[in-house]
Amino acid sequence: MAELNTGDGGGKKGGGKVRSKKQNSKVDLTAMVDLAFLLITFFMLTTSLSKPQSMDLGLPDKEDKDEPENIVKTDQRRTVTVILGDNDKVKWFHGLLETPEPNGKPQTIGYGKEGIRSVLLPRVKSIVEVTGDKEKGMIVIIKPTKKSTYKNLVDILDEMAICKVPTYAIVNEFSPEEQKLADELNKKVE
Repeated sequence: MAELNTGDGGGKKGGGKVRSKKQNSKVDLTAMVDLAFLLITFFMLTTSLSKPQSMDLGLPDKEDKDEPENIVKTDQRRTVTVILGDNDKVKWFHGLLETPEPNGKPQTIGYGKEGIRSVLLPRVKSIVEVTGDKEKGMIVIIKPTKKSTYKNLVDILDEMAICKVPTYAIVNEFSPEEQKLADELNKKVE
C-alpha cells in the first residue's frame, strides 16, 4: 500500500506539497506455483505413455537333428520365396524354383509401395481364391543373404504385416539354385 507523508505538523512552509513514498511492489507467486504443480500432476496422470511396439515372431526350437519328420512340406501354389540382397534389393519367385508357378520366374525388385508390396498384396488375395480356403493363405519364405542388413529384414517383416501375410518364415539355408540367385543379386553394380 502506498503511504502518505503528512509532514511535521502544521505550517505551509516551502510550498506545502505532500508526496507519497514509493514502495517496491511485491507479487505473491505461491498460488501460481501451486497451480503449475497441479497441472503437471494432472497431465502426468491423464496422458498415456507411449508403449513400445513389437512384432510377435515365433521361432522353432533349436535341434541338431534333421529328421524327415521335422521337414514341413508346403503347397507350391501358396509359397512365395523372397531373397534379401545387398543395396536394398529383393529377388522373389512364386512356387518352387525348379518348377515356378505362372508369372513366378525370379524377379528383382525393391521395398515399399512400388516394390515388393505391389507383388504381395494381389497374391495374398489370389491365393485364397485359388485354394478356396481362407485357412490356407499365402506362405512367404524369407531368405536373407549375408550381405543383406538388419534394416532389410525389419523392412520385409513390416511388409508382411502391411500385406497381412498369414504365414511367413525366416530361413537361412539356400539350395544351390537359390544361392546362384543370391550371388546374382549381390553382385556390385558398376
